[in-house]
Amino acid sequence: MHSTPSDHDLSAAGPPLARIAWLTVAMLAPVALLNYLDRQMLAAMKTSMMADIPDIASRENWGFMLGSFKWVYALLSPIGGYIADRYSRRLVIVSSLFVWSAVTWATGYVTTYESLVATRALMGISEAFYIPAALALITDFHRGSTRSRAVGIHQTGIYAGLILGGFAGHVADAPALGWRFAFQASGLVGILYALPLLLVLRDPPARETAAERAHQSASLTSALGELARNRDYLLLVVYFTLPAMAGWVVKDWMPDILKERFDLTQGNAGVYAVLPVQIASLVGVLFGGWLADSAMRRTVRGRIQVSAFGMLLFLPALFGVGFSEHLGLAVAFLILYGIGWGFFDCNNMPILSQIVPADRRATGYGVMNLVSISCGGFADWGFGALRDRHAPLAVIFGVFALIALASAAVVLAIRPRPELVGRAGAES
Repeated sequence: MHSTPSDHDLSAAGPPLARIAWLTVAMLAPVALLNYLDRQMLAAMKTSMMADIPDIASRENWGFMLGSFKWVYALLSPIGGYIADRYSRRLVIVSSLFVWSAVTWATGYVTTYESLVATRALMGISEAFYIPAALALITDFHRGSTRSRAVGIHQTGIYAGLILGGFAGHVADAPALGWRFAFQASGLVGILYALPLLLVLRDPPARETAAERAHQSASLTSALGELARNRDYLLLVVYFTLPAMAGWVVKDWMPDILKERFDLTQGNAGVYAVLPVQIASLVGVLFGGWLADSAMRRTVRGRIQVSAFGMLLFLPALFGVGFSEHLGLAVAFLILYGIGWGFFDCNNMPILSQIVPADRRATGYGVMNLVSISCGGFADWGFGALRDRHAPLAVIFGVFALIALASAAVVLAIRPRPELVGRAGAES
């Protein structure tokens, strides 16, 4: 059964536990890279894959395939989070990495649209267990003074994976390599990395009080009921979901948008769509994490305020992406979007930690994934259908921008719980 250390446990353990806390982040960042690498590779290699698997046939079908991953991932995320709250987060993380890497490797051998959809669904099953467990493990070790920075550093692995995935179009275009090689190679790396991760990763020291053990033994139904009665948690679910619809479209469709709009090659479109925005996100997540941790010394709403500011950057960025007629201008707005996304991304789990007890956080994040990624799957599918029907990009991204404005108002309505946030940002 999994549990988290008290503040006294962490301070008494001193430097050794602090080193383990940062080692945990260092070991998980490459896992986050692999978690997102295969997703971005898929977007960057769309042209080659559709040519090699002709029964994909349409962009609507491609969007449905993208959605199949997200719907399965979303449906199982609360279960993955609940298991990580009850048992060893370490074993959940390692098992998830091994299984999804094996599925990534197998994707390199698919020959039909149906088998591609099936592997993406299997990928959703395995990856659903990683993010809630990993972020909960990081916040187990990292308290108020380092929490947003630690989460931010972990998220840089995600952006590194997206950046590497953006170059996959060039791999697909290379006659000696191809899109199948990209999946086979990345899957093999993940399988091999699972062993050192198992040996090095640690769960935090266990709490032993009877009250905490009783709370942890609660069923999934009672845990979900407790979350459903938490007004601030429900606001966070809404906040986590609304921007993600635009976020998934940017990740999954931007290479195709730039390729068609500016007459680029598949390889160059992938690089222009991914490299600027993900480097900007990497900068945003590091700076936003530092800024949020600093703001917490002044007000318990510091993380909320920094996240809301990032969301306000979405407004001009998404309008600009939709209306830009020049590649350089579109890239500039994507950079602004990336900075805002970094501010948003590094603070979601830390904000969750201000409103939900430690042994509900992985479950809570899993439910957030359920709602957010389900909507993201429909956004992918719907965007593909709208593109087949020649809907104007300016209108689509204009709607996304207005959604971002509403999201900023939602997060500012969240109130941290006094028992979870002490003075000067000392969080439980």
